[in-house]
Amino acid sequence: MKKLLVVVATLVASFSFAADKKDTKPVEAKKEAPKAAAKDIIDTAVAAGSFKTLATALTEAGLIDTLKGAGPFTVFAPTDDAFAKIAKKDLDALLKDKKKLAAVLTYHVVPGKVMAADVVKMKDGSKVKTVEGREFTLGLKDGKVMVDGANVTKTDIETSNGVIHVIDTVIMPK
Repeated sequence: MKKLLVVVATLVASFSFAADKKDTKPVEAKKEAPKAAAKDIIDTAVAAGSFKTLATALTEAGLIDTLKGAGPFTVFAPTDDAFAKIAKKDLDALLKDKKKLAAVLTYHVVPGKVMAADVVKMKDGSKVKTVEGREFTLGLKDGKVMVDGANVTKTDIETSNGVIHVIDTVIMPK
């Protein structure tokens, strides 16, 4: 009889404990909203607001569709301030010369997606082939990256078709 009471007491205690837990709900995995597709290089640059001259130049050179294409591309993008370093008459002449303009702009583009972590692994003075066909010189000094003497001021702006690195000077093919 004592054994029966112990068994009954144990069962009652177990049911009481289980009853306290009945209001808890199983944890469900939260579903994240799907991420919107990243913008392409052109749309990303335009949205940033500091690449108006670059957007104008790309339009004049007929390169918008190219940089909206599949890629991937790495663009070393000069800001409006970078273009402002060019004398107005020289910039106006460049914008009117579609062939030269296309050469200058494609000199800022490297095929593939090259992230900052890849660049800092390269040696100072490395040559990098551009879409234009010529090579620019990569500079690494005190942890800072330069492209043909232009400072890289912001890196790894990822887009749906590549990556943008911001530079402070327009680089010219040599």
